Amino acid sequence: MLDLIVPQLLTGLAGASSLFLVASGLTIIFGVTRIVNFSHGSLTMLGAYLGWSILTRLPREPEWFILGILLTALCTALIGVMLELVVLRRVYRAPELFQLLATFGVVLILQDVTLWLWGPVELPLPRPRWLRGFVEILGNRFPLYDLVLIAIGPVVLGLLWLLMNRTRWGTLVRAATLDRDMVAALGVDQRLLFTSVFALGAGLAGLGGALSLPNASANLQIDLSVIVDAFVVVVVGGLGSLAGAFVASLLIGILQAFGIVLLPQSTLVLVFLVMAVVLVFRPNGLLGRPQAEAREMLAAAPVIRAAPPALRYLGLATLLLAASAPFWVGDYYLTVLTDGAVALLFAVSLHVMMGPGGMASFGHAAWFGIGAYAAGLLAQWLGTPMPLGLLAAPIAAGIVAALFGWFVVRLSGVYLSMLTLAFAQIVWAISFQWVGVTGGDNGLLGLWPEAWARGAATYYWIALALSVAVALLLRRMLYAPYGYALRAARDSAVRAEAIGLDVQHLRMVALVIAGAAAGLSGALFSYAKGGVFPTYISIPHSVEALLMVLLGGLQTMAGPIVGALVYTGLADILVRSTDLWRLVLGAVILLLVMAFPEGIAGAARRLWLRGREA
Repeated sequence: MLDLIVPQLLTGLAGASSLFLVASGLTIIFGVTRIVNFSHGSLTMLGAYLGWSILTRLPREPEWFILGILLTALCTALIGVMLELVVLRRVYRAPELFQLLATFGVVLILQDVTLWLWGPVELPLPRPRWLRGFVEILGNRFPLYDLVLIAIGPVVLGLLWLLMNRTRWGTLVRAATLDRDMVAALGVDQRLLFTSVFALGAGLAGLGGALSLPNASANLQIDLSVIVDAFVVVVVGGLGSLAGAFVASLLIGILQAFGIVLLPQSTLVLVFLVMAVVLVFRPNGLLGRPQAEAREMLAAAPVIRAAPPALRYLGLATLLLAASAPFWVGDYYLTVLTDGAVALLFAVSLHVMMGPGGMASFGHAAWFGIGAYAAGLLAQWLGTPMPLGLLAAPIAAGIVAALFGWFVVRLSGVYLSMLTLAFAQIVWAISFQWVGVTGGDNGLLGLWPEAWARGAATYYWIALALSVAVALLLRRMLYAPYGYALRAARDSAVRAEAIGLDVQHLRMVALVIAGAAAGLSGALFSYAKGGVFPTYISIPHSVEALLMVLLGGLQTMAGPIVGALVYTGLADILVRSTDLWRLVLGAVILLLVMAFPEGIAGAARRLWLRGREA
């Protein structure tokens, strides 16, 4: 029995050690800066590519390998410093979600920069003889390098503990984690402290990327896969807790190692099931503590007021122009406009949660996909016509959202966001692996509208009418007493409960309504494309919804509409115009975040009001 358990245990410990190196850097950065750094996975990817470039040019002895690894960590730390100085320092005072948007812009830029420098082909590291060694344990041959990895994790944890607890810099970092404003009041240079923290976190990410090379290769998929696992570790362990990150890395690494053998079908979802269970019973993670609100966020968010008459007329004119589009554009552009209408509804549904509801979701694509699969399965099994499919989609998504909402509404902040991500990944894994029902990666095909609605112009009008109608209904809801009560719960849950509001019930209703609207958008999209696929529920699709809402702005009703149209149009133009469309799109996102931290619609409203006052 031991000869079966020990090899898997050692494999899990080696994976846990690699995961901890990346997650430790992420938790240090978040603990001090409070930035949810999506670009941390890109720094790990750069570490792998830089490590490959350095190590393949050095002699093959162990001492040169160690030197190459340290040089890689140093180079990645310097890149992290540049990112902090050029990008993040400019958005520290922006709302947290806009900081996340800025780091996602960095992800897009680094994807294309890496592709341009190293090409699309995976780059494996040729192993020298000493890296091919094995150690015999209970009759099994275990790679020597994996044993080295197992030792590196605790060593790095010990060094970080000494740094944090036995140096003045570590004391300042721990103090900033608890109260940044008090540290600044004591005369500490926060800018220098933040830069040094980001350098350390980036260096650890680069170290993890370089050390993964002997067991893997440098490739362009590292960034997304690593950042998702690292976020899971940080959240399960507790935000800002190095010890928690280490414990969570061990837990997840070992579960993955045994899960591959015992439950191979669960490998895609096991990590997220663990995170969901931990957050349900330990809302602050295994070793985390409740996060104090930043002082600048304690004030109530700006009231969402009705647009002035002139802007309403502008919106009406835009709607009439959109409705007339089939008379003056071709079928291709009608397809793009249909996608824009679906994106509008998808973004507006997320805005209900994020803006008035104050619940940021990293997994909103789950409801989109549930609605799409509900329509697709009914059409496949029962031959249901499109109108009934469009009716069933929001009902199915709303019901599932109600069941899931019981867990979500108890959490807040990043913990809530990560639980939505966990649920979305569980739904994605089911759609991907339950081939007999969902078709797996092949999807459900043949989901077309009836003959009367199959024309590009007719279907565009249907999508536009439904999207605008639902958006107007949601707008009416948010100006009704329920909408004001929801915003009161967002601004201060304690005060809202003191005056008799049921905060959890208000949030639950918002989640169900947002899920139902997203489900309708998923069904509309599926009928337009003729099928349903697991990619509808993928992480990038959820991130796209976040981008649309944040680009437009949270504090205006027009924000998600503007953001959806800008993002859809910009992405279509760039994809057709250049191979480096991610780089250009990321740069545009960064410019917009820096120039308009309140979003495009929010900035337009501010300038409009300023002009009227003048």
